[in-house]
Amino acid sequence: ARKRLKPLRTVVAWRGRAEWDQVMVGLYCGESRLQQEALDRVSAWKSRYGPKMPLAVDCTAELIRCKVLDSSGRLKSHELILSYGLALVRFVNLITERKQKMVSIPLRQLAREVDIPIWVVDLRHELTHGKLPRLALCRRGCDVVLDWLRKTYWSRQLGNNLCEESGDEDEEEEQEGVEANAELDNDAWE
Repeated sequence: ARKRLKPLRTVVAWRGRAEWDQVMVGLYCGESRLQQEALDRVSAWKSRYGPKMPLAVDCTAELIRCKVLDSSGRLKSHELILSYGLALVRFVNLITERKQKMVSIPLRQLAREVDIPIWVVDLRHELTHGKLPRLALCRRGCDVVLDWLRKTYWSRQLGNNLCEESGDEDEEEEQEGVEANAELDNDAWE
């Protein structure tokens, strides 16, 4: 009988499915202490993974970091606007640049193609070229983008299944799925 060939494995920065799930839940839980722990874990992943870090993970962490800073009360309003602004500009630029072809395509068109609200692109434009928007608008933009990332990236990685526990065999199969999709946002958001 022929031996069944095992699929090649992708090396990832996280320990396993449980750590991945824990970080996702921590990032989106809304409690600053747990969010900071998740951010620390993402920083460890980034130190291991370097430039291979999925864009969605990086963007999520930057936006959550802004929310944690905001809730801490340590930054002034204009500092928060700049912090949110940088994270939002990077998100729009990084997500849409993968879709740019040889010919320059307007950001609004690219955003429509990946279901990013047009007003987020307009907010990015104001942050980059206009006068700085109000803090409330930056906060709203952050919330919308985080929701977009959760639906478009994180939920797909988790198979829309945050609560069910699985046996070792199921967990291994799920981890293989996460590993296989680890580069999703680098290539498949086109």
